[in-house]
Amino acid sequence: MSTFDADVVVIGSGFGGATTALRLTEAGHRVIVLERGKRLSDDDLLRARKDPRAYLWQPHAGMRGFFWQRIFKDVGIIGASGVGGGSIVWAGVLLEPDDAFYRDPVWAHLADWRSELAPHFERAARMLGRVTNQHLGPMDDHLLAAARAVGAEKTFAPVPVAIHFGREGVTEPDPFFGGEGPARTGCRLCGECLLGCPYGAKNQLTRNYLHLAERYGAEIRAEHDVTAITPLPGGGYELTVRHPWRRGVAQPSVRARRVVLAGGVLGSLELLFRCRDELGTLPHVSPELGRHVRTNSEALTAIQQPPGQDLSHGPTITSDFHPDADTHITQNRYIGGWHMRFQIGPIVDGHRPGRRAARTLLELLRRPLRQIKAMTAKDFERRLTVLTVMQKLDNELTFEHRRSPFRPWRRVLRSRSVAGREAPSFLPVANEVTRAYAEASGGDAFNLLGETLGGLSVTAHILGGAVMGRHAGEGVVDADHEVFGHPGLYIADASTIPVNLGVNPSLTITAMAERFAAGFPAASPERERREPIDAVPAGTAGPS
Repeated sequence: MSTFDADVVVIGSGFGGATTALRLTEAGHRVIVLERGKRLSDDDLLRARKDPRAYLWQPHAGMRGFFWQRIFKDVGIIGASGVGGGSIVWAGVLLEPDDAFYRDPVWAHLADWRSELAPHFERAARMLGRVTNQHLGPMDDHLLAAARAVGAEKTFAPVPVAIHFGREGVTEPDPFFGGEGPARTGCRLCGECLLGCPYGAKNQLTRNYLHLAERYGAEIRAEHDVTAITPLPGGGYELTVRHPWRRGVAQPSVRARRVVLAGGVLGSLELLFRCRDELGTLPHVSPELGRHVRTNSEALTAIQQPPGQDLSHGPTITSDFHPDADTHITQNRYIGGWHMRFQIGPIVDGHRPGRRAARTLLELLRRPLRQIKAMTAKDFERRLTVLTVMQKLDNELTFEHRRSPFRPWRRVLRSRSVAGREAPSFLPVANEVTRAYAEASGGDAFNLLGETLGGLSVTAHILGGAVMGRHAGEGVVDADHEVFGHPGLYIADASTIPVNLGVNPSLTITAMAERFAAGFPAASPERERREPIDAVPAGTAGPS
């Protein structure tokens, strides 16, 4: 008979993993969370603002921060590794998708999603401290002018965000969980949300779900990279673990009755592919693994203001609008985003990637001084606005586990576009709005070179790859998030979402994880349970 270290092991500590860890701990399960990244202190986050080694996550190259960007043939993906996962580099926007999300035929037959998810969206919003942003300034005025220019002024609004505004710079006892949470400090309006908030204002997961999960008995083990999941005779699983960069450091394996994957799309896909195709430990994982990946049909553009202007005051994202029925646009401050200097380039239209790349090169050769001036500009970050343009229109990628073109002795994730359903690298409406913003503000408009030269769709909101279905021929997990063919193995992250949202997905991932945890098998009867904690955020809640 196997001896288990935990009832449930959760792999990953982002929105899905953190939510699962808290709710299952409250329900009486012994929970261990394994996170490959570091546990970041406020001092670590402050150091990351000046030291790339403390900011970037490339551990074998000596960069042991948290932010990573991975480039595939068809898509560039941005994310974070560390306790708190994507919430570290999250702007805090909490938007619910519209009716098309619930009614999409790829999953509408599995459940009445609107009614099932409604209470979980409400609870997730409270737990993450959603309030409507009250701080609008010149950047928002420019975005409103752009909305007016494209006939969408009526859709402009401040966004709901997960930020404790309180009294600026003033620390006070926990305002959310009746004293169960950590002390919080009022937002300094510094625009640094995307670098992790060391000031106690942004409601990243270490200040709510993860804090409470540990308080109630969950164990979080940072710097634990899971490399294999192996079924045990008689039930349960053994997880093989290594240190993410110290090759000589042995990490003991972990045994659990049940396992929940929540490592994000790339993390969960890589582990499942390895276990199915290389190690053979999970042979029954569906052939649908890696299919139906979505990018949220996203494009990023930028506007640089003239010298002397400073748009940095405020949270990272403060307002949004909808230029048409399928498109959602937010503005972004990117204080600390020094790497954006090397990514902006001429704004160029064109649906054909090759021609667009050639036109971009021609423009760079024709006006090299303009490019150099933009990249080396003084106060670059304070003068920069980044627009995130998302669409709910469908597209699809496939990720496969094939030999690396650079290291053929290794298998790696490689993207492949689906003919006729390619993820777009050019959205005409994105360039139209960017030019309108530049004209209204007196700035210069830019595309990202990864999109124009590389033909890449760049996203921080990758979805799918282990989607829900009725059986293994239709998806990787069922409507309860359990992996077909492997009882007791679950997935609770963005990889299960089969449709584009058209908005930032953090609230949706959290709500789906709340639903998943609420239906999870019960703990042993003798285990102590507690009522699930809820929160009533300070201030006025945003729309649901």
